[in-house]
Amino acid sequence: MKRTLSVSASLFVFILCFILSSTTINRSDQGNKAEFDACTSIIVGKAASIDGSTMTSHSCDSQTDRTWMNVVPNMKHKAAEKVPVYMSPKETKGPNDPDAISVGEIPQVPETYAYINSAYPVMNEHQLAIGETTFGGRIELKSDEGMLDCPELYRLALERATTAREAIRVIDELTKQYGYNDYGECFTFADTKETWHFEILGPGKGKKGAVWAAVRIPDDHVGVSANASRIRQINLKDPDSFMASANVFTLAQEKGWWKPESDQPFEFCYAYADRNGMYSRRREWRVLSMAAPSLRLDPNAENFPLSVKAERKLSVSDILNLFRDYYQDTDFDMTNGVVAKDKSGKVVKSPVANPFMNNDYKQLFNVKSERTIACPRATYVHVTQSRSWLPDPIGGVVWLGYDNPVTTPHTPFYCGIESMPKSYMVDGRTKFRKDCAWWAFRSVGQLCYLRYQDMVKNVEHVWREIEAKAFTGQPEFETKMLAMFKKDPAQVKRLLTEYSQKIANDAVARYWQLQEELWSKYTYKF
Repeated sequence: MKRTLSVSASLFVFILCFILSSTTINRSDQGNKAEFDACTSIIVGKAASIDGSTMTSHSCDSQTDRTWMNVVPNMKHKAAEKVPVYMSPKETKGPNDPDAISVGEIPQVPETYAYINSAYPVMNEHQLAIGETTFGGRIELKSDEGMLDCPELYRLALERATTAREAIRVIDELTKQYGYNDYGECFTFADTKETWHFEILGPGKGKKGAVWAAVRIPDDHVGVSANASRIRQINLKDPDSFMASANVFTLAQEKGWWKPESDQPFEFCYAYADRNGMYSRRREWRVLSMAAPSLRLDPNAENFPLSVKAERKLSVSDILNLFRDYYQDTDFDMTNGVVAKDKSGKVVKSPVANPFMNNDYKQLFNVKSERTIACPRATYVHVTQSRSWLPDPIGGVVWLGYDNPVTTPHTPFYCGIESMPKSYMVDGRTKFRKDCAWWAFRSVGQLCYLRYQDMVKNVEHVWREIEAKAFTGQPEFETKMLAMFKKDPAQVKRLLTEYSQKIANDAVARYWQLQEELWSKYTYKF
């Protein structure tokens, strides 16, 4: 039965809760670290994309991650030089923080590659990109002997590798020598030719090392990771499509989680994790169903294909639309039952019907909780493009947007840029700052929750204009940069930086203005 509240009563509740909304965490869905710092990543093979680019992505859906970003430059290093390794208990610390916690040193390599760096590093100068989600896995596998955690593996892989396969080999060698100490993680790699789904866990308490498996996503497929282990059977006789650590079978045998003499095949996700959470499976279903609707996947199923053949070629904009999805037009849309009566007495969707309600709202409106792909606690969302037919500085692009993707534009940052905009290098997580870009988008997103159905339309009009301008201008700008690159690569890097920063700075300025417009337009409707 649908629950009906008067619009005025509903608005009163929403205004009260707005004060608390930035610090309220939906704890009903949280069973472990994977669900507390939850993320979604979508992978697209080159034959599944509209322009032949490979894509990976990351919705960093955490309330602990830092908001600042920077570009770490390419560096040459002396023989016998060491590099500190850091621990990131809340992903707020790292090698660029003055109070970073170093847990030791490892040998440095002769050259480290430049990369765009956020709470998790994104893409390096060779167009190698990474997305991430935490899946937790068996708690018994978390090591107390390892030196390297997930963010450090990200950093070291991008500093030392040029392809996805090379990154996986780098991680394997590093974890063999220095050990992995984090929870179960999925890395979604994309280089100019391939995309890979990689899952890693620790070897257990008192041990140094890791256990991992990786599966290549076919070129015409789309894959997804959503905080659950997804790799099932692996065929190491097919090294073009599968890779794994040397202990991938033996560790499960030692722990009694798989018996080779049984008639059950080895399945990575069941040996080292589980598939119990609808919290994750619903997002998997939605992404794969949108990529291949004819499969008619069951939204309540326990397992889905690791990837599906895309039934139409996808653009960056299409992937961003997936990140903006909250199960619209399905039974799982949490706005379905939040209704009110209009002036004529007809029952309609309430103007405060909001797909991002916290537990207080859900209890009030008798709404069943769903973990949607779009997430109100997102620190940022990025979608990457890696393109083999262009020089690396121009070919690699990170489409990046702060906060909830439903209310945020995503603008391009080329992997050849020399620095991020100043306002993107300011961390505003713990305190409001007008010089911090994150707050421009965060403020608008939070404001929308007061009268979502009306306000989100105004906001959508603005972000669509910003994104459309960026997408429309991309081909002409890149054509000019390509012609110039042959003559003056250094000049191209400067122009890439100016171009990326201008689009981002214009978006930030427009969102500060938009916040004022929303207050002016809706003050008397609260």
